[in-house]
Amino acid sequence: MSTENTPPEEPDVPGPSKPQQSQQQPPQPSAQPAPAAQPGSQEPPQETGRQRLAAGLWPPRFSRAQLIVALLLFVLGLGLAIQVRSNSDSSAPLRGARQEDLVRILDELDGRTQRLEDEKQRLDDQRKELQSSSNQAEEARRQTVEKERQLGILAGTVAAQGPGITLRITDTKGQVRSDQLLDTLQELRAAGAEAIQINGVRVVAGSYFSDEGGGVGIDGKKITQPYEFKVIGKPQDLEPALNIPGGVVQTMEKEQATVAVTRSAKIVVDALRAAKQPDYARSSSP
Repeated sequence: MSTENTPPEEPDVPGPSKPQQSQQQPPQPSAQPAPAAQPGSQEPPQETGRQRLAAGLWPPRFSRAQLIVALLLFVLGLGLAIQVRSNSDSSAPLRGARQEDLVRILDELDGRTQRLEDEKQRLDDQRKELQSSSNQAEEARRQTVEKERQLGILAGTVAAQGPGITLRITDTKGQVRSDQLLDTLQELRAAGAEAIQINGVRVVAGSYFSDEGGGVGIDGKKITQPYEFKVIGKPQDLEPALNIPGGVVQTMEKEQATVAVTRSAKIVVDALRAAKQPDYARSSSP
């Protein structure tokens, strides 16, 4: 028996299978229907231009700079209002004054203007005399003596006499104070008073008033009522100055004081003050 050498059969080994490509397509987005409007719901109304403007203006929005400017304007307006009101209050007595009172006030102002013009004319005459005088040294000496006398009257170191008025204030209630007497003095000076004496005390430019127990002090000297002013000046100017609306007489009468003004052709002011020598000031003229 013969045998044939045949190669053995190789077993069938399954080979690697090829991957299968997916044939599925990507899902397409499905179109969903828009939600239906609910029954009974309404769309919000659109704002009009006027409503948008009102919304932009209110509530107001201010910056810090605008607030500072507004505050400054308010303070300025308040100051102007106070100034206008004070001016109106100061002129209130004149608005309610009678015609004869207004005429008297105008006469007083004219008198003050005339006094200033006379003083100017007098100084001009002195200058001309000094320039034209043949003996200028003698004329200068004469004017120096006259000026010294005038300054002595103003300083209270020499007595004086002349026309004027006597003002007597009787204050039984004790309501008149030092500031009211000072206002009286200032009114008399403005009306042309040249020398003033109050209850035996010579009043000069440096005099001061103070309230003392039961009276008033002038330069440290106590005086009591009745207060008597002896004033040298033009009576036609001094008396109307005290009687103007809102002036000295009306102010004192509001304090329940009695005021009496008497004109006189001769008033003597004989209270004197000691001449005070300056401690440090010296004349600068050669």
